[in-house]
Amino acid sequence: MATIIVLTNQKGGVGKTTTTGALAAGLGIKGNKVLAVDLDPQGNLGFSLGIDIEEGHTIYEVFQKKASMREAIKQAEHCDVIPSNILLSEGEIVFQGQERQLLLKNALKEVEDIYDFIVIDTPPALNLLTLNGYAAADYLIIPMASEILSLVGLVQLQDTVEGIKNSMNPELDVLGILLTKYNKRTNLAKDVLDLAWEVAQQAGCIVFDSKIRNGVAAAEAPAHGLCIFDYSPRSNPAKDYQAFVDEVYERIKA
Repeated sequence: MATIIVLTNQKGGVGKTTTTGALAAGLGIKGNKVLAVDLDPQGNLGFSLGIDIEEGHTIYEVFQKKASMREAIKQAEHCDVIPSNILLSEGEIVFQGQERQLLLKNALKEVEDIYDFIVIDTPPALNLLTLNGYAAADYLIIPMASEILSLVGLVQLQDTVEGIKNSMNPELDVLGILLTKYNKRTNLAKDVLDLAWEVAQQAGCIVFDSKIRNGVAAAEAPAHGLCIFDYSPRSNPAKDYQAFVDEVYERIKA
């Protein structure tokens, strides 16, 4: 049975998709069988892992029951991928019914026994697609840029998580907050770290020991369709993401 990890933040520009791709690839490099699922209509996760998101089926067709999960799977270098594209943005209108927040959870039943981990990217918004991720998840990870404004909305996220736990997914657990764009030499980074720990304690989770430093390699890698570990393995972001993958793996296995 796969462990399902959802990356989430209502704020954009925090490195969520980059982190999702690095986590999926990193767990795959460790020898695990990993499926990465893109719930963001921008389709950036599949693109950054070298997938042609305009060819074949996407998660949108799976939700419409026009394709099975197995039919939508594509192979990247270190993991399998179910991509999305802009058509998924129609989901709020197209998907109706009492179980529309359980579309992903029900779809994953087809493949969850053949993977060790399923890693899911969500939109930078609290919408139907994001709620589908929460309903299916075992763990949430919250990437957060080392900026004060990135803290805004985390309290609301905590309330949403509690609502999901009380209604449709009582086993949902926030694994931790990951600080990105981190520069430990600045006073701002220290202030954000302190505030992040306050939020984490309220949410009953931790701030990961790993922090992701800025580096041009993290921005360049998606354009080449490569994960950070293949594109620039000696860069600071690659080293930091490797430490993060190790930390996630150890915490879940513990």
